Amino acid sequence: MHEHYAEAVKVPDPIELAPDLVCLRFETMKIYSALGAVQRLLDSGRVAPGDTLIDSSSGIYAHALALACHRYGMRCHIVGSTTIDLGLRVQLEILGATLEQVEPSNDLRLDQNLRVARIAEILRENPSYYWMRQYHDDIHYDGYREVAELIDRDLPGAPLSIVGAVGTGASTGSLASHLRAAGRDVRLIGVQPFGSVTFGAEHVADPEMIIAGIGSSIEFRNVRHELYDRIHWISFDHATSGAVALLRSTGVFAGLSAGASYLAACWERGRADGRRYVFIAPDTGHRYVDSAFARHAEVRAADELRPKEIGSLSELSYPWSAMNWARRDGIELPRPRAERRVPSTTGKGRA
Repeated sequence: MHEHYAEAVKVPDPIELAPDLVCLRFETMKIYSALGAVQRLLDSGRVAPGDTLIDSSSGIYAHALALACHRYGMRCHIVGSTTIDLGLRVQLEILGATLEQVEPSNDLRLDQNLRVARIAEILRENPSYYWMRQYHDDIHYDGYREVAELIDRDLPGAPLSIVGAVGTGASTGSLASHLRAAGRDVRLIGVQPFGSVTFGAEHVADPEMIIAGIGSSIEFRNVRHELYDRIHWISFDHATSGAVALLRSTGVFAGLSAGASYLAACWERGRADGRRYVFIAPDTGHRYVDSAFARHAEVRAADELRPKEIGSLSELSYPWSAMNWARRDGIELPRPRAERRVPSTTGKGRA
């Protein structure tokens, strides 16, 4: 018997789409991250019940943190993107979280910078608030150990390839770390959007948008580049094709990061390397109905799409590129120092 809704809804559904292709489908994956981080902070005495936890989110983490705070008797404040829709806003309000959204912008860099800058202002005004720093603190790796144990138990023996959005790095990076520590043969294949600085793609723009949650226009300090074997950069339109194909062929209704990961997993699986592929579907497709799924009749068939194999970030090209990252630490192309900064704080928000 679950003690709280968050404990129930976090559990993923492993779906075998083919003998060597598994979709790990979540209702909302970041609950693992939020619950694990909050529990560790409470256990260590860095926060106490009744304290206020604050962070920035484009949607999924906002819901996860609100549920974790509800579970452990904490207060929650979210500085949110305009991508947070009415359904989520209402849930946050009823759960007791406070939400403020930054000014509307089609520029993800501006959106993320505004959110992080606003957090710095709030922390100066409220030094007792604790900044969760989902983009920067390795504490968010902790919660995914349970998911790694589930994969290890349900998919024993065979070499694995984990395919999923890099995002903050905490989900896919953590899964690979825990599975490798358990002795499993794991290749980690990360998915990135164009325009993201995380793996050096800021010089190639996506004319549609950077998919929220899988890449960033600011540095995410808890991404461990040396964990990744391969990287796929996939456009918004291609990710939409992948999400539509996933729904049409399997019935799995998942978000755009799942669509991109499905494309990458199917392509890698076609190499016939004898590995079992597990791709991550971290959320449902509901928030992408208008922007992506409503265009299902006009998207290209997923099986017609092919990546450009590259050997250097200077060769990166839209709409789909793939590269052997080979667990290298760091980025080939240096980024301007100004884009690498995150605001500091003197309050409890300092990690």
